[in-house]
Amino acid sequence: MNDDIFEKYRDAGVLAAKILRSSAQGIRIGASYLDLVESIEVQVKEEGAALAFPLNLSLNEDAAHDTASPGDVRVFTKGDVAKLDLGVQIDGYIADTATTIDLGRNSLLLEASEQALDAAIKVVRPGATAGDLGAAIQKEIECRGYRPISNLTGHGLDRYILHRPPSIPNVGINGGVVLEEGMVFAIEPFATTGSGHVGEKTRKEIYSQVSQKPVRIPAARTILNKVKDRHGLPFARRWLNEKKLDITLPALVRSQVLHVYPVLSDIPGSLVSQHEHTVIVTSEGCIVTTR
Repeated sequence: MNDDIFEKYRDAGVLAAKILRSSAQGIRIGASYLDLVESIEVQVKEEGAALAFPLNLSLNEDAAHDTASPGDVRVFTKGDVAKLDLGVQIDGYIADTATTIDLGRNSLLLEASEQALDAAIKVVRPGATAGDLGAAIQKEIECRGYRPISNLTGHGLDRYILHRPPSIPNVGINGGVVLEEGMVFAIEPFATTGSGHVGEKTRKEIYSQVSQKPVRIPAARTILNKVKDRHGLPFARRWLNEKKLDITLPALVRSQVLHVYPVLSDIPGSLVSQHEHTVIVTSEGCIVTTR
């Protein structure tokens, strides 16, 4: 990693942290879900950066991959536990960060994921393993009476690449990837009152292009032309503003041109909290770009 790349990672992180902190104040009872999502996305662009993925805003038992749909009428209600997950990129170099806002009485649940994140960051250094981080996360969550979500993980980052090795588990495992100086990855503990395992919902709002194939349908070609500047990074269905999306997007998924990200959820009635930072491994530990 040269100095120019490091500066882009750092600048993306500083901006993501600033926007996340200010935007979290917009999550209040009665506020519009769609208005908040769109205002945050616009703010990233006004700051001269770009989104690494559509703003994720997942409520209650939903852990990840929800965002506003076109014309979304949802409002925040009393008792909501809202996960705000923001990705900012500068020239393809990504900062991924998240926080949880409690509109009920769930402070201990939020503390579990937040303290788990802090504990994992303290473990990061060359020679540590991904399993060491997972064990630190699991300990902090379980000692507060909750479960870590075992089938969600942190993930490596690279230029225009949102998910790559190393995978950072939220539970202790034997071994795992050995951390090396220069690695960039996101650590994202999830604490839940539910089963500790997420499944896919039918709700699908986020997609990414994963292959280049010729397509015959004009509407499909229009979509691919609109998302080509994403360089494979995820995009939202509401960004397209095209007709027949309910037909065209599934067709592109079936042909393996697009990948779809269904909303991931624990059992109905459960609550999930999430906190996340992006780190760069250094010779003595790590730099947290999104703090």
